[in-house]
Amino acid sequence: MFNKILKINLIIIFFTSISFAEIITGVKIEGNKRISKQSIMVFGNVNIGDSYSSDDLNVILKNIYDTKFFKKINLDIKDSILSIIVDENPIIEAVEINGIKQTKLKDFILENISLQNRKSYIESSFKSDLNLIKNIIKSSGYYFAKIDSKYLLNESQNSVKLIYDIDLGEKAKINEIQFLGDKKIKDRKLKNVITSEEAKFWKFISQSKYLNYEQIELDKRLLTNYYKDNGYYQVSVNNSFVEFKNDGTFKLIYTIDAGEKFLFNKLSLDLSDEYDKKYFIKINKALKKLENKEYSITKIEKVLREVDKIALSKQYEFIDASLEESIEDNNKLNVIITLVDTEKFYVEKINILGNEFTLEEVIRNSFIVDEGDAYNEILFNRSINNIKSKRIFASVEPEVLAGSSENQKIINLTVVEKPTGELSLGAGFGSSGGTIGAGVKENNFLGKGIKLNSDLSISPNTIKGTLIYEKPNFNYSDNSLLLSATSSANNEILTAGYKSSEIGFSVGTSFEQYENFYITPRFSTTHETLTTTSSASANYKKQEGSYFDNYLNYTLDYDNRNKRYKPDEGFRNTFSQNLPLYTKNNEIVNSFESIKYQKFSNVVTRYSFFGSAVNSVSGNDVRVSKRLHIPGSKLRGFEIGKVGPKEKNDYVGGNYISTLNFSATLPKLLPSFQNTDVSFFLDAANLWGVDYDSTLDDRSTIRSATGLAVDIFTPIGPLNFSYSFPITKSSSDITESVRFNLGTTF
Repeated sequence: MFNKILKINLIIIFFTSISFAEIITGVKIEGNKRISKQSIMVFGNVNIGDSYSSDDLNVILKNIYDTKFFKKINLDIKDSILSIIVDENPIIEAVEINGIKQTKLKDFILENISLQNRKSYIESSFKSDLNLIKNIIKSSGYYFAKIDSKYLLNESQNSVKLIYDIDLGEKAKINEIQFLGDKKIKDRKLKNVITSEEAKFWKFISQSKYLNYEQIELDKRLLTNYYKDNGYYQVSVNNSFVEFKNDGTFKLIYTIDAGEKFLFNKLSLDLSDEYDKKYFIKINKALKKLENKEYSITKIEKVLREVDKIALSKQYEFIDASLEESIEDNNKLNVIITLVDTEKFYVEKINILGNEFTLEEVIRNSFIVDEGDAYNEILFNRSINNIKSKRIFASVEPEVLAGSSENQKIINLTVVEKPTGELSLGAGFGSSGGTIGAGVKENNFLGKGIKLNSDLSISPNTIKGTLIYEKPNFNYSDNSLLLSATSSANNEILTAGYKSSEIGFSVGTSFEQYENFYITPRFSTTHETLTTTSSASANYKKQEGSYFDNYLNYTLDYDNRNKRYKPDEGFRNTFSQNLPLYTKNNEIVNSFESIKYQKFSNVVTRYSFFGSAVNSVSGNDVRVSKRLHIPGSKLRGFEIGKVGPKEKNDYVGGNYISTLNFSATLPKLLPSFQNTDVSFFLDAANLWGVDYDSTLDDRSTIRSATGLAVDIFTPIGPLNFSYSFPITKSSSDITESVRFNLGTTF
C-alpha cells in the first residue's frame, strides 16, 4: 500500500514540475556595468510575455554563461518579474609577453592564446593558455624554459593586465639520434630522411639540431613514407621518445618495425562516366607495367600526376583521385585508383607555418592557386612541387582543411627549413701536379630565396673565379633573374702554347615553360687578352690580341628525376647553344647531355651521354682559348686538359667532344660501413677536330677508364674519393689515378 501511495505522489510531482510555468511581465537586471540590459536579454533569448518553466530558466542561464562575459549569474521569478543578477568578468586591457626577443615566436603565442586583448578574463582559460604557451615554447626547442605568469586587477575599471615573464634558457640540443627495431635500412640513410639533426659543431646555423616535438612527429611521417616508398607497405614507426643525458642534451630514439616488402599485384583505373576512357589508355598501360614490381608510393603518385595532367588538359578541373588498396596473399597489393568529378571549392585562406628565416612571400609567391581562386587539386600539387624545388626546406607538409563555409578550403602549409649554405673543397692529384678548388654557396640569401654561388679554382696553369646571383620570381614575373661575373687567368704556355686573361659578365632569366621543362636564355659579354710564345705556330700567333665578345646563350632543360639529390629514377636531357652576336671569330657552341637513372633492387645505375661542338660560322679558326677540352667529371683517370690533339708540347683541344659514362652502386661491398657508399664506374670519351691542321686530328683514339668511387660521410661533410686506371689512351695523354672532393653544408 505504501509503495502505491509513493508512486502516485511521484507522478503528481513530475507532472506538476513539467506543467509549472509562469508568464513574465517584466525583466530586472542588476550588476551589469559594460554589458547593456538589452544585450543580456538577447543573450538569454528572454522575451516579455513568454511563459518560462524551471527548465527554461536553466537554458537562459546556460546561454548567458556561454558568452563568457560573466563569472556569476543568478536567476529568479517573483511576481511575474524575471530577476537577473550578474557579476561581470574583468575585461583584458593588455597581454604582455616578456623575455622573448624573436618577434615571430612572440606573435605566434599572442595569436594562439584564447585570452586576447579586450576580451573577457576567464580564470580557467588563463590556466589553459599557460599550458599552451609552455607547449609552444617546448616545440620551439626551449625545453628548459621557465614561465612566471600573473594578472594585475584594476578594480575601479574591472580590468586586468595579463603578464607572462619567460626565461627561455638554452635550447635543448639533440646529441644523438638512434634507430631501433627491425629497421632493415642503414641508419645513415634514415638520418638523411628525417628533419631532426645531431648537434655538430659545423651545424651552427641549423635549427634542426634542437629538440622540437612537432618536428619529431613530422619525422615519424617522413620515415613512414620513406619505407613505403621502398616496398615496406606495413611499416610502423611505433614510438619515438627522448632520453635526457647528463650533459643537458638529449638522445632521440625512433623505434621502427619495417615488416616485409610488398609487390604490386593488380592495378586499375576506375573512371566515372564523365570521362572519356580513350584519353587514359596510356595510364592503364603504365599501371600494367607496375604489376609484380616492388611497391612504391612514389610510383603511384607519378601515375596520379599523369592522370591529373590529362584531366586538366581535357578541362576536368574539379576532380578527386582516391586510392583503394587491398592485400593479397604472399605480400601482394591490389590498387584501384578512382577518379570522379567533385564539387567546386574555393581557397579561403593560405597559412604559412614553420618559416623562421625564409620570408613568407618567397613561399606564397610559389603558389599557382591563390586565396579566392577555385581550388584545383592539380594546380595545388604543382604549387607544392614548386616550393619543394627551391631546395631550401627539409620538408614541405600541406594540409587542406574545411573553411568557414561548405564550398571553401583553408590550406595550412608547414615547412621545416634546412641549412642552405654549402662550403666545398676539392683537389685532384696526377703525375704532373694537381688542382685545388673551393666554393661557397647560399641558396636562401637574406631569407629571400636568392641563390649566391662563388667558386675559385687554382691549378699550376689556371686561376678562375666565378660569382653567380639568382633571384627567383623576379618582379613577380615567375621568372628568375640570373647575373654572373667571371674572371680568369690562364697560363698555358707549357701545355698549350698561350696565355690569356678574361673578365666577363652575363645577365639572363629562367622559367618553367611546361612542367619539368625549363628555358634559360642569357646575354653575355667578355673581354679577353691573348698572347702566345715566340715558338708558337703561325696559327697561334695570328690569334694574339684583345677580343670583345658578345653572345646569346640559351638552355633547354627537361628534368623528370624523382629527386634532385642522389636520384635513383628518371632522366634529364639538356641542350644549350651559344650564338655569336658581336665577336671576331663568330664561334657557335652546341652541347647536349642526357642522363638516366634506374634502380634494380638496392643497386642504382646511372647512364649518361654528353656531346659538344664548337665551330666558327665566319670560316675563321676557332680561337685557341675557346677550343674544347674534356670535362674532368666526364673522364676520370686523366688530367684535365691533358688529353687529345697535341702540337709539339701543346694540348690544343678540339672542335668536338663525346663522352659515355656508366656507374652502379655496390651496396654489398662494404656492408658494415654505414657511412660509406661505393660505386663502380666506366668512363669513355673522345676529343677530335682541329680546324687549322687536320693532321693533328686523332679521332680514332678513344680514351676510357674504369675504377671505384667512394662517398664517405665524415663529421665535416661528404668526402668523395675515386681511384681509376685507364683502359685505352694515347701515348701523349697524362693520367691521373686519384681524385677527391671534400664538402660540407652549413
